[in-house]
Amino acid sequence: MINCIAIDDEPLALTQLEGYISRVSFLNLVASYKDAFEAMKLLATQKIDLLFVDVNMPDLSGLDFVRSLVDKPLIIFTTAYPEYAVEGFKVDAVDYLLKPFGFQEFLKAADKVRRTFESTLLDEETIFVKCDSKVTLVRLSNIKYVEGMSEYVRIFLEGEDKPLMPLISMKRLEETLPTSQFMRVHRSYIVNLRKITEVSRLRIIFGNAYIPVGDNYKEKFMEYINSRMMK
Repeated sequence: MINCIAIDDEPLALTQLEGYISRVSFLNLVASYKDAFEAMKLLATQKIDLLFVDVNMPDLSGLDFVRSLVDKPLIIFTTAYPEYAVEGFKVDAVDYLLKPFGFQEFLKAADKVRRTFESTLLDEETIFVKCDSKVTLVRLSNIKYVEGMSEYVRIFLEGEDKPLMPLISMKRLEETLPTSQFMRVHRSYIVNLRKITEVSRLRIIFGNAYIPVGDNYKEKFMEYINSRMMK
């Protein structure tokens, strides 16, 4: 599901946009606004995947609004003025809907967003590793932990007896893995935080494996554990 918001200062145009969004199964309209300032408040507190935003609005134009965003969602601009199309694509808009547009035009733009979104999601959730003579796609959600072994690493996966052993440094892998999901807890170990089910005496237990938490990593790891501790 792609969470989106719609922004347009024209009530009829906003109502039409809301109706179109409601007809597309993979779009979820979180909110709609008549000006960009109200939308800013939501974007500061909630992750939004897609913005439908009118270019011409009083006080703050859609273009200036998008340019002001540090973490930009996917963007579809809507406007009655075709001359703004070039400017829209300069800020990496996925598509541009020229008013008045029908549902088929809207659906085509929405489908383009869906393909872009799925491609981005795949990039964020997977990595490729080269082991021996083949390249293997690894889903981050399947990684339990990683052990460093000099010039290569051992990647232990959920449901797999043997680890993958790509020729890559721990430092390079640590830079690649998202910090929201993975943490280095020892000079030789990186763990998937979402896979931790038991910690005992500064050891993380994965079945028969006991991962030590090193002195240099103990403070950060315990901060993470304590921030989620039920009290």
